[in-house]
Amino acid sequence: MRTNRFTLHRPTRLDEAIALKARLGDTAAYHAGGTELLIALKARVLRYGHLIDIKQIADLREIRVRSDGTLSIGALNSHDTIARSPLVKAQLPSYAELSEQVANIRVRIAGTIGGVLCFGEPHADAPTLLCALDAWVVLSGPRGEREVPLREFHLGEFSTAKEDDEILVSVEIAPQSEGTCSAYRSFGHTERPAVGVAAVWSTDNPQRLSLWAGALSSRPVCLERAQEAAASLPPDSRPDTIWNAIEAAVAADAAEIDTRDDLHGGADYKRHLVSVLAKRALFACLTLP
Repeated sequence: MRTNRFTLHRPTRLDEAIALKARLGDTAAYHAGGTELLIALKARVLRYGHLIDIKQIADLREIRVRSDGTLSIGALNSHDTIARSPLVKAQLPSYAELSEQVANIRVRIAGTIGGVLCFGEPHADAPTLLCALDAWVVLSGPRGEREVPLREFHLGEFSTAKEDDEILVSVEIAPQSEGTCSAYRSFGHTERPAVGVAAVWSTDNPQRLSLWAGALSSRPVCLERAQEAAASLPPDSRPDTIWNAIEAAVAADAAEIDTRDDLHGGADYKRHLVSVLAKRALFACLTLP
């Protein structure tokens, strides 16, 4: 099915795009990679008279390390660009690895990190790891710039904290200490994950485990009992010792996740996958060189 007719605008500056959206109002939508938006337009789920193509805004394509060590990834960077970025590989290899496994090569080349976050699709990989990493996003609009933690950005299925007149500028990830490692593991029968689990293990004082599950509910979920169980373990605990200490807590956390039967699998099956993938992600963290 074809989309309805629309006018395509191609601003080259951030302020120009924001002003254009302010003038056109609800008849316009921002367009970046388009892997999700165009599907919705073709299905007539969404209708817009104007699309504001922001791909020409160079500032949104930067990948850089800020003076305080924060890794800043511009919203227009594709999954493929992130996967191949020397900076991302050096600063956050787990995120580069995740990006290399997203969907298929066509989606990785066309789809952007800003697009997948703004669309709010529950069955996505990146949000789960970014939540576990305490990442945040920078949003810019007619009222200025603001920062929103990723943990608060996704409000529900296809719903985010971004206002319609705002542009997601970048994803920001604080520098990781030498005692911190992270990993993401997922499984699915389609090109979208049925379940994904991200683990971040830090031996800093205090010792900390950040464990999040995604894709099986409307937004990523923190496995809080498991995190608490890991906090009291000796810093030099072996991987199997850590898992034995938190396994029951992971299962208890998974049992409370609000999920349902769908094409990705049954609810009980997906809750079981949480435990399987949590163990894989945790062991990947603890056995990294």
